Amino acid sequence: MVRRKGSEETRREEILRAAYDVAARQGLQALTLRAVAARADVSHGTVLFHFKRKHELVNGLLDRVLYATAVLRIPDEVHRITRPSERLHALLRAEMDRLSADPRHFRLFLEYWTIGVRNATVRQRIRTALDEYRVAFKQIAAEVVNAELSVTRDRAHQGTDPVTVDGVAAVSVSLVHGCALQGVIDPKGFDVHQHFAAAAQMLDRLAHQPVLVPG
Repeated sequence: MVRRKGSEETRREEILRAAYDVAARQGLQALTLRAVAARADVSHGTVLFHFKRKHELVNGLLDRVLYATAVLRIPDEVHRITRPSERLHALLRAEMDRLSADPRHFRLFLEYWTIGVRNATVRQRIRTALDEYRVAFKQIAAEVVNAELSVTRDRAHQGTDPVTVDGVAAVSVSLVHGCALQGVIDPKGFDVHQHFAAAAQMLDRLAHQPVLVPG
């Protein structure tokens, strides 16, 4: 019995991988049970055993889409950078490159975003994923802010709105997802390298603004 359960879980995983491939290539509108069965090289009945309706398959794919688009990856070479601002730059570059390399992932994210406008459950799952994505950026954002604290403390009297850890994390996510969005909308005209160069300059200016001291 344990062996059969493991086999069923493996088959379900194979079906989900095939479904993701179909959706990434052709969009959610092309995600039919028969198309997934053909892609997975299984019978239509096998897909029906695991997913009775298309909406079950669509819901099952959301976690994969969010993992591809809203889970921070930190390459080993970025971990090894010691200066916080340089590490943040390298991390943003890595995320921009990752998401722009295959815009199909973010295009699917946008399709689910549209579904979330009228589906509260999907909307909440996306919101939770984005919250966690921002939180993942907060550790390095805190290092950047703390590194600038001693430099900018004496400039706080200038009246400029102070920089916060939450603010840097939010801007980081906006820059990454903004890059991915433009790659989807204008794949031929959009240049990820120009986007990153401008983003790096903006972050440099941001980092040299007065810092809000917690507490």
